[in-house]
Amino acid sequence: MPLARRLGLTDAVFLGLGSMVGAGVFAAFAPAAGAAGAGLLPALGIAAVVAFCNATSSARLAARHPESGGTYVYGRARLGEFWGYLAGWGFVTGKTASCAAMTLTVVAYAAPGVGQPWRAVIAVGVVAAVTGVNCLGVHRSALATRVIVVITLVVLAVAVGSAASGGFVAEPFTPFDGGGVLTAAGLLFFAFAGYARLATLGEEVRDPARTIPRAIPLALGLTLVVYAVVAVALLLTLGPQRLAASPDPIAEAAAPWLSPVVRAGATLASLGSLLALVLGVSRTTLAMARDGYLPRGLAVVHPRFEVPQRAELAVGVVVAVLATTVDLRGAIGFSSFAVLAYYAIANAAALRLRADENPAPRFVAVLGLAGCAVLAFSLPWPSVVAGCAALALGALAYAVRRRTARH
Repeated sequence: MPLARRLGLTDAVFLGLGSMVGAGVFAAFAPAAGAAGAGLLPALGIAAVVAFCNATSSARLAARHPESGGTYVYGRARLGEFWGYLAGWGFVTGKTASCAAMTLTVVAYAAPGVGQPWRAVIAVGVVAAVTGVNCLGVHRSALATRVIVVITLVVLAVAVGSAASGGFVAEPFTPFDGGGVLTAAGLLFFAFAGYARLATLGEEVRDPARTIPRAIPLALGLTLVVYAVVAVALLLTLGPQRLAASPDPIAEAAAPWLSPVVRAGATLASLGSLLALVLGVSRTTLAMARDGYLPRGLAVVHPRFEVPQRAELAVGVVVAVLATTVDLRGAIGFSSFAVLAYYAIANAAALRLRADENPAPRFVAVLGLAGCAVLAFSLPWPSVVAGCAALALGALAYAVRRRTARH
């Protein structure tokens, strides 16, 4: 049973914004500043360029293949079965880690003084609530994301305005090295990767050939403007060292009386990001289950709500388990590596678009592919090792399945 096409351009843009703004502003700036110091802005620019190339390749491919699954579908169609499978595996594992990171961010802002085991209980409750909303239908998810994005942007505007009115730090920006900037760019890529949600929801977008190529760059551009404004405000207000050490930099930079408001906004933004992330992971899970790479029972679409509820529930269970066992920075690094591998395959697939299929200029996909490789291996080594191990495990599972099928 196919999914219903209910999402228009505005819904698609807000889903992209919900995925990116919540992830980047409240979760990624501190670890990125820890790696790059005053090189945070160049790192943001590098991450944005790579994200733009990836977004362009994804948009052109999504217009040609408007199905659930994103690069899992494009890789199979353009590069072969294995590369599509590996992209899907990387997306599901990487974005499941992203879901865990967003859950931890929600708990950190909503209940900052709570210790274990109550933090684990709250995390499970958050995942259950988000999964429940998604199971009621994608239109409800899109409406909830739209409300959350508007509130988040208002809170950020107030916080940045308050920080600017309080004066700037006297210390000059410290020197930085290129290696740290590349590491920070890889971590910040975690914040930009939300535009993939629009490609993975291709089966639920109205007129995807027009809507997706317009929605992806629009959502990405708006997000970059928000990130740049907030990054400049944080660097000028806190300085790179305080920013890197702060668990809550936006609340710290704003006026003290605004701290509860910023925490509430961060909680909502992270919820919006988590909502959209679970949507994307469940749709790729659906596509892989349809083809037998995951249990086929996960491919069932609910007859009333027209969503893959079993896939939604399975993703929710895994995210709840991870959110009670991993740490935030480790989840961000692992997610960035796996998703960069996913987009490397997307750019390689885009190079196979024919001249009559409206491809982007060839250098865009080449730059995106090279950028993904460089940023992936510039991440902290534990993230690189864990990401390589996850991809190797996926490749082994593929080989075992192929061998079993032949016999």
